[in-house]
Amino acid sequence: MVNNAGVFPYVEFKDMTEQQWDEVMNINLEGIFNCTKAVLPFMIKSKHGKIVNISSIAGHVLGFSGLVHYCATKAGVAGFTKAAALEFSKYNINVNAIAPGLIVTPGVKNFMSLKEIEAFSKNIPKGAGHPADIAELAAFLSSEDSDYITGQTIVADGGFTLN
Repeated sequence: MVNNAGVFPYVEFKDMTEQQWDEVMNINLEGIFNCTKAVLPFMIKSKHGKIVNISSIAGHVLGFSGLVHYCATKAGVAGFTKAAALEFSKYNINVNAIAPGLIVTPGVKNFMSLKEIEAFSKNIPKGAGHPADIAELAAFLSSEDSDYITGQTIVADGGFTLN
C-alpha cells in the first residue's frame, strides 16, 4: 500500500486558522492512520506486507515558511513510519517512507508558477523531479528487493538538501 494523499496550502502561521490546520492534519496524517488501519488486518493475516508512506523533505529535513502545518504532518509521517515499522515487523510487514523534494505535479503547478519552478530548480543539482521518480522508488520499496529495508525515510530530492 502506498499512502500518497497530501495537501500543502501556503499560509503563514500567524494567519492560519484552526480549520486550515485541521484540514492539513486530517488529510496528510490522519489519512495515513486510516488507510494503514484498514489494510493492516489483511497484511497480518497474510503474514506479509509493504507499506510506503509519502513524507517530504519539508518537515523531515527542512522547514519552509508558510507551510508550518504541512511540515508538521510530514515530520509526523516519518515518525509514524519508524514506530509502525518496529511494531509491524513481527508480522513480516515492512514500513518505509519517501521524502520527495520538488516534484513537478499538478499540485505543485497550482502552488508555484512555471517560472518559479524553473527558478527553484536551479538550486537542485539534478533539477526538479517528476512523478515517475517517486513511483519507481515506491515500486522498489513495495517489491521483494527491499525485504531488508524497514523504518526508513528515503530522501529523493535530486540532491537539493546536499547544499
